[in-house]
Amino acid sequence: MNILELSIHDLAEVYSRKEVSPVEVTKTYLKAIEDLNPKLNAYITVTEDLALEQAQAAEKTIMAGNQSTLTGVPLAIKDLICTKGIATTCASKILTDFVPPFDGTVTAKLRENGAVFLGKANMDEFAMGSSNEHSAFGPVLNPWDESRVPGGSSGGSAAACAAKLCAGALGSDTGGSIRQPAGYCGVVGLKPTYGRVSRFGLVAFASSLDQIGPITRNVTDAALLLGAVAGYDPADSTSAHQPVPDYMESLTRGLSGLKIGVPKEYFIDGLDAEVEKAVSQTIKNMEDEGAELVEISLPHTEYAVAAYYIIAPAEASSNLARYDGVKYGLRSEESSDLMEMYLSTRSNGFGPEVTRRIMIGTYVLSAGYYDAYYKKATQVRSLIRRDFDEAFKKCDIIACPVTPSTAFKIGEKIDDPLNMYLSDIFTLAINLAGIPGISVPCGLSQDKLPIGIQFLSDHFREDLLLKAAYNTEQISEFS
Repeated sequence: MNILELSIHDLAEVYSRKEVSPVEVTKTYLKAIEDLNPKLNAYITVTEDLALEQAQAAEKTIMAGNQSTLTGVPLAIKDLICTKGIATTCASKILTDFVPPFDGTVTAKLRENGAVFLGKANMDEFAMGSSNEHSAFGPVLNPWDESRVPGGSSGGSAAACAAKLCAGALGSDTGGSIRQPAGYCGVVGLKPTYGRVSRFGLVAFASSLDQIGPITRNVTDAALLLGAVAGYDPADSTSAHQPVPDYMESLTRGLSGLKIGVPKEYFIDGLDAEVEKAVSQTIKNMEDEGAELVEISLPHTEYAVAAYYIIAPAEASSNLARYDGVKYGLRSEESSDLMEMYLSTRSNGFGPEVTRRIMIGTYVLSAGYYDAYYKKATQVRSLIRRDFDEAFKKCDIIACPVTPSTAFKIGEKIDDPLNMYLSDIFTLAINLAGIPGISVPCGLSQDKLPIGIQFLSDHFREDLLLKAAYNTEQISEFS
């Protein structure tokens, strides 16, 4: 038995048959991390002692017959989700030594389900980036081609999952940060509806956009992990009072009667020919499986990038004001008065991309510019959401590319922020609208790089996404 090849649902089955122990599985993963992480840099912190302690507890739970689906399953946690007693750095110098005294709601749920925490996954600093090059702990490499980026900001979670350095992972998605790296790394990434999963304990980037979700090797595991962390949380004022269905019931073959919208605005000049071919072929295969294709329009898509890069930095500017060297985190010692301490702490603590976005956000919120920029962007956001509302009157789900190209070379876009921002052109609007989306592998390029297809649905219809993704997984040529 190759332990590292076992998926989350495979592990649940072999545990129930007592064919392998959680301790053995955890030690195997820790050895793989020891061997590969120095090269890939997918983890910032490896929690070996905690993982073995949790594995031993899981073993007792299984022997007592009280096993849940996640008991003894080794997971990676993106390093901006609070974990009690474990450093949570957000890949930033300003939080290098921050150890939360509490768990986020999602990590508390995973502990209750008996999951094993292998460590905290690398990421773009404060989740601001599309390549995982903006980390104070160095870039993450793509396991498919180590000269290329894994995507961002959840690049460490996606790379660890793809390289079999965890059985699954949690990431966060503010403008594509789960789906884009999942697409680049050939794994499944699901951004739930805004409010479906508690944000309590998630270090905020842009509070009206951030959402936690699973990154896994297959759709079945995504359904399992989403089911474990979803649900209303009174500790989160943005959490939705919505019942959580059994997502496993969505994983059935056949697409008869499903209406798939194909938006013309997502098949544009600049879309890589291999990506377009793989996505279009997958959509055609779905039609062959019984789905009905419907051409739709999302007319305000062209304004999504501009609106996002006003709204997200504005919220970041507000959220990151708390890192001032007074309450926690880094404090500069090179200062003679309070104002100098503020300036020195923030200048030394934040990296260039975070600094850039704080400056943009502060500018668009400033007197004289608020109405011209931020207010206008929120109006555009309403139009984008209305586009999706109209589209879902004609179709059940929307199918489109995740990214305009396959994973790009490390360093290729680092000095061109606008070009970097455009790599998220197909993912940003989903966060602005608050709807769910999933990335699932659908093919390989000639360079043997993964290509992903993205499915979108109306609010709280993750079941439809999972059904479409599951069927795609069964019929795609990805391997």
